[in-house]
Amino acid sequence: MQFRKWIGSALTFLMSVAFFTVAGSVVLSRVSGSEPNFYGYQLKTVLSGSMEPSIPTGSVAAIKPGGDMTRFNVGDVITFRSGDNKLITHRIIEVTQDEQNGQVLYRTKGDNNDSADSELVHPANVTGVYTGFNVPYVGYFLSFAGTKTGNVTLLIIPGILLFLYAVVTLWKAIASLEEKKPEANQSQSDTKHPDVIDAST
Repeated sequence: MQFRKWIGSALTFLMSVAFFTVAGSVVLSRVSGSEPNFYGYQLKTVLSGSMEPSIPTGSVAAIKPGGDMTRFNVGDVITFRSGDNKLITHRIIEVTQDEQNGQVLYRTKGDNNDSADSELVHPANVTGVYTGFNVPYVGYFLSFAGTKTGNVTLLIIPGILLFLYAVVTLWKAIASLEEKKPEANQSQSDTKHPDVIDAST
């Protein structure tokens, strides 16, 4: 029983560490203006429900960039740029070829969509492949962080938290000193007035 409880606590701790590490990495990337990434993986915000339940709405998905973009097979989930330059993450449902030059092309579809995407995807437009790892809900926060209100909030909240931490630390230090004073006074009183021992026989 204790072992199961320990395993549960350890898993919860590791998931929390992963959540805050990825979220912090994305936030820092957004603040610096660079592409959000984590140890070579691109972190993409998913605010569409087209890939549910594989990739929940509002999550941040880890995408592995680079490599031969013609290597993918049916079932792989890729991130690509559409004709209007939007980033889309959908699953490959068919690998075909251009009839004129034999170039590999991908037909894609969102898991939650009724029909396939209207345009075939050229490998040159593929930016990476979904690794299967995502962090739920962080995307909502990042979407808010990208607004003017969010940028101001990200600057103000850390300052407020640091101030509150300083106040709490100071209060605890003062309370600790107040607790020690009565103990010191009691010790002095015991020294001046030792217990009387009845030595009568």
